[in-house]
Amino acid sequence: MFKKILIAEDFQGDNKSIVDTLTERMAITEIQEALYCDTAFSRVQVALNEGAPIELLITDLSFKPGTLPRKLTSGYELIKAVRKVDPNLKIIVNSVEDNPVKIKKLVEEDQINGYVCKGRKSLNELVEAVYAVCNDEIFISPQIDWNTQHNVVELEELDLLVIKDMAEGFSKREIRDRLIKAGVKPNSESSLDKRVSKLFVQFDVKNSTHLIAKLTRQGII
Repeated sequence: MFKKILIAEDFQGDNKSIVDTLTERMAITEIQEALYCDTAFSRVQVALNEGAPIELLITDLSFKPGTLPRKLTSGYELIKAVRKVDPNLKIIVNSVEDNPVKIKKLVEEDQINGYVCKGRKSLNELVEAVYAVCNDEIFISPQIDWNTQHNVVELEELDLLVIKDMAEGFSKREIRDRLIKAGVKPNSESSLDKRVSKLFVQFDVKNSTHLIAKLTRQGII
């Protein structure tokens, strides 16, 4: 079982509940707390330098702005930062976010080891997650469903480039010019029209605004 855990959570009530649960039910002796992502990252670095690394990071994704300036403003940024300095650190996310696309990206791209959705059963699930991750298993809250069709849509790289440019307000001609400059093909206006029309059908929308809004809600862009 883990002996050294760090909790990054800006709501002290949640912190206390997690600490009490892990202490009472799992007999974990050293649990550190951090209200800010920068503080959490600093503690990971210090522990590494001292030769006694943090074994498990439990972090939220959303952190409210405080009075101090911050470099890392979210759990997403914290995860990427600690992964660079300590690839072996186990990470469990404990968050209200329940978008399967975003969670899937965290697992596949950022290589988190567990995901717990905050709720009535979250403390019990967190205990399950810690046990699972300690045994080198991946834990995902049971209510997260990755199997529905709209959650597993994978867009081609060119689709994503076009959609992101559309979201930033570039015109069709400007997008074409950007693709040409980047050496991306196909890049004609007619090919862009066909690609966007295909996306309208794929996501059952009637215009670009609706498409961007829908993809944003699903966490695809």
